[in-house]
Amino acid sequence: MPLVEVNGVTKAYYTSRRKDWARIVLDDVTLRFEDNEFVCLIGPSGCGKTTLLNLMAGFERPTAGEILYKGEKVTAPSPERGVVFQEYSLFPWMSVLDNVRFALGSKDLPEKDKDNIARRALAMVNLADSADQRPNLLSGGMKQRVAVARLLAMDPDLWLMDEPFSSLDEQTRKKLDSDILNIWRVKRRTIVFVTHSVDEALHLATRIILFSQSPGQVIREWNIPAAMSRDPTTSEMIAIKKEITDAMPACACADVRPIEIRM
Repeated sequence: MPLVEVNGVTKAYYTSRRKDWARIVLDDVTLRFEDNEFVCLIGPSGCGKTTLLNLMAGFERPTAGEILYKGEKVTAPSPERGVVFQEYSLFPWMSVLDNVRFALGSKDLPEKDKDNIARRALAMVNLADSADQRPNLLSGGMKQRVAVARLLAMDPDLWLMDEPFSSLDEQTRKKLDSDILNIWRVKRRTIVFVTHSVDEALHLATRIILFSQSPGQVIREWNIPAAMSRDPTTSEMIAIKKEITDAMPACACADVRPIEIRM
């Protein structure tokens, strides 16, 4: 059984003036996500990548279709499905350690155990020495490391990451990409990662899914073996990048307008 099943999912946002018309963001999307995959979602802005993550997290409900997690319908958020947002989403009045400990609030554990789990998670992202600092003293890259540490502390089966490093400089972004890849190789969780960067997707993913322009539909998928070299200068990676970039212009052909939907 797949870890996550997206079955014929459509997501529409109804207009305020006419309740029988809506802007369709995702249109009849069907996907499967298996254990231990690292999947990158790419495509133009507004094609529904973030919306799909929100639906998988349980923050929103599909207009049509369903999403199953371990065979059960997703109807609400769950600690089994963790999210790292584009924004840092840290509490400025809490220390770095307390921000990570906050993710363990729902777990029935002694406070000492929560403290130890949070410190181990910070050590995995090389922030052990920053545990007592406040977020305002951290760089952007360090703040996102705290967000990743919070996910590590939760230890969900599914990681949903929405362009987590897009606001960072190129050098910091590449370093965090490599860190996430190394953590994934150790933890062997399923990661679904939204990005606009083909290079980032090629560096990280075992599968890349390309979406069309809104309303989002899956155009094509590429499987990249985990054992394949991530060196962008190899002939294999150059060929895959060319296939992806050649397929991307087709995304601009979709019609973007309010659409009457009948359920």
